[in-house]
Amino acid sequence: MEGNKKMITIYIMGKAYKVPFGLTIMKAVEYAGYRFIRGAGCRAGFCGACATVYRKKGDYKFRTALACQTTAEDGMYLAQLPFVPANREEYNIENIDPDKNVLSEYYPEINRCVSCNTCTKSCPQELDVMDFIQAAIRGDYKKVSSLSFDCIQCGLCTARCPAEITHYHVAQLARRIYGKYYSPIPKHLEKRVGEIKKGKFDKEIERLKKMSVDELKKAYVKRKIERIPRGEVREE
Repeated sequence: MEGNKKMITIYIMGKAYKVPFGLTIMKAVEYAGYRFIRGAGCRAGFCGACATVYRKKGDYKFRTALACQTTAEDGMYLAQLPFVPANREEYNIENIDPDKNVLSEYYPEINRCVSCNTCTKSCPQELDVMDFIQAAIRGDYKKVSSLSFDCIQCGLCTARCPAEITHYHVAQLARRIYGKYYSPIPKHLEKRVGEIKKGKFDKEIERLKKMSVDELKKAYVKRKIERIPRGEVREE
């Protein structure tokens, strides 16, 4: 106990530190005196920048998590992953032939998938990563897009993959192809883009640009939000 706080012991790069119970891994690492120069990101579980690997004392299992989402535990051995080296292939979405399985063309390593499911087990978003890679092998852009929609590209799947598949880049390409060539254009979005091009909101944008930060915050809180009734689907 330190004062009235319950303290736990964590290990950062092999060195023991006492930190208060209840902190996230990110806050615990900072409490121990480390600064996040890289790998901090949004701190809210959306950007995937704070990929972390760890083991628990007495447990052989190698675990993965996002440091901002996961609570530090007593006896936790931590190591941060500031960047997972996974190069994205270069392509021009305008020149892609959507009738071909270009996922296998640009990322042939997907065909090395051994269905070990390590990628799925590593995902902090609990996505069916292996399933969307199998869909990618079949060239099913829609299924890849659907299953990978909540991917935050943290890279933990790639870091653990024995076949060296860059899952999140594969999924990103599939979503871009599906969005450009197969997904219907929402009529309300098409209408709004037309209004923007005609300058309908120019005066309002200029007014917002002249506001102070406090004024913008107040305007944001008071904004009108369009609500769609539960169970209703907007027509495309």
